[in-house]
Amino acid sequence: MKRTLLLASAALVALVATSFAVAKGLDGNTRSARAVAGTFTAATASKVETRTCTTSDGKTLVSTKGLYTGAATGDADLTGNATLRASSLINTTDNIGVVSGTLRIDVASGRDTQAQFDAVFSGGQIAGLATGHAHDPAAKLVANLSAGFTGSGGFTNGKIGGGTAGGAAVELGPGRCQSTKTVNEHSEAKGIISAVSSSSITVAGLTCAVPANLQSKVAGLAVNGHAEIKCSLINAVNTLTRVEAKH
Repeated sequence: MKRTLLLASAALVALVATSFAVAKGLDGNTRSARAVAGTFTAATASKVETRTCTTSDGKTLVSTKGLYTGAATGDADLTGNATLRASSLINTTDNIGVVSGTLRIDVASGRDTQAQFDAVFSGGQIAGLATGHAHDPAAKLVANLSAGFTGSGGFTNGKIGGGTAGGAAVELGPGRCQSTKTVNEHSEAKGIISAVSSSSITVAGLTCAVPANLQSKVAGLAVNGHAEIKCSLINAVNTLTRVEAKH
């Protein structure tokens, strides 16, 4: 039991460390995100090394290192020959462990898509997180990854995003965001009223639209009278915000 807890803790540490790496990758140059998805199988195993030991509490641990090849299909960045180099440490008594390694997809044109992954193994299935870059090296890849796995048989029914046990996958690309800037402009005037109506007023050459809540105050003013007005630019219209008669 202690060994099982140790394996689970190792898996958690690996995933937390990966999460920090993802956060660090989301820098100020990231300005776009789009969903991507793919499936893969890499069941041709080669250069597999296996070691087995028994713990003091009677658990059997199996560690493997191997090269697994196959094919991936899906979005353009996730389509091509797939190569995974993976290491696993599995408690075969309790059927739990961890699998980690690298994934490369030979995209038809441009640079290959590459990622590192860390996953928890349970009951013949893995689920974890893969991070790397798409065939465009400026595009980051952050993907939930799941598959069936055995050390001798490799990966089957693999998913990159698109409904994995952990969720989706996103591709983060460079770009530029254009922010919206709000400009507040204020103006005021004090002097002779040269024009006035229920919809506008002009004082000392400054003309402002009259909103409904100030129409009653403006109604008491007349041309050639004196007033002080304050206005603000609201929805591109110079609008009266305060008016006071002067004598």
